[in-house]
Amino acid sequence: MQKNAEQVGEAAVGSAMMNDVAGHILLLSGHPGSGKTTIAEALAHLPGVPKVHLHSDDFWGYIKYGHIDPWLPESLQQNRMIMEIAAEVAGRYASHGYFVVLDGVVRPSWLPAFKALGLPLHYLVLRTTAAEAVNRCAARGGDSLTDPQVVTDLHAEFADLGPYETHVLSVSGQNRQDSLQAVVSGLESNLYRFTTPGV
Repeated sequence: MQKNAEQVGEAAVGSAMMNDVAGHILLLSGHPGSGKTTIAEALAHLPGVPKVHLHSDDFWGYIKYGHIDPWLPESLQQNRMIMEIAAEVAGRYASHGYFVVLDGVVRPSWLPAFKALGLPLHYLVLRTTAAEAVNRCAARGGDSLTDPQVVTDLHAEFADLGPYETHVLSVSGQNRQDSLQAVVSGLESNLYRFTTPGV
């Protein structure tokens, strides 16, 4: 099957550095509509070491009865449990030499489960404007989150991350390839990596 120009460009973006991330975990976070899943999927298909894309929304979807929408206050215990499970899965893949990119609305308060793995860990938060987030979510439709009020509220949660602002990458107005290039560059420079595993 022939690759289109965008795919060829993306392969060229990452081919130079994607051999250096074996056993690493990237938490690609951000508000809904920030492009997390799109970038994670593209990143996982770049040449280099074996890669795994874990779409964290799937872990919530596995709960068929008793599921609590993760933005509701009463979902706190459920959400922490799911992040702990996701961390265990990511850790198993990474310990076998895979580069793992887990995308999702990963809040800083959920990081301890991943830090406890003691593996090379990167935390990167994608951010757009609230208007872009709402428009993107509305455009994708399907079973995904489209409620503009919920999207706006979740965007606000990532508007100021305090000590984690250094882990934010603004992708407002960027296309997929430009965003991917910025993420790859950040990985290459360890810009979003926690310097001490487990801390």
